[in-house]
Amino acid sequence: MNKQWILIGAMSAFFGVVLGAFGGHFLKERLTEKAFSIYQIGIQYQMWHALALILLGVWGASQGSMDTSWPGMAFSAGIVLFSGSLYALALTDLHFLGMITPLGGVSFLVGWIGFAFLAFRS
Repeated sequence: MNKQWILIGAMSAFFGVVLGAFGGHFLKERLTEKAFSIYQIGIQYQMWHALALILLGVWGASQGSMDTSWPGMAFSAGIVLFSGSLYALALTDLHFLGMITPLGGVSFLVGWIGFAFLAFRS
């Protein structure tokens, strides 16, 4: 499972760089300042939580048989729900997509609580 988190984190970071470059080179002139700011927040949270997934995988591997599935799934869901909804909101201006973003934020929080719980338990 730990290799899976490292792979998902690395791929998420890769796509974070791709989306960030796309935003900086293509979208910056096409989006409003507010929409571009929303897009950038999505990039920041995706990158931080991609690193969290990599860290979780490396730490989990050092712990032997530690089950890291709970925080890993939460971080992954948070990236999709939080960052994904912000990208969609920035690109489409469909405000109802903003209702999805807090679910991603809660997923991030669950991931961090889960990570802290496993660290405390080990």
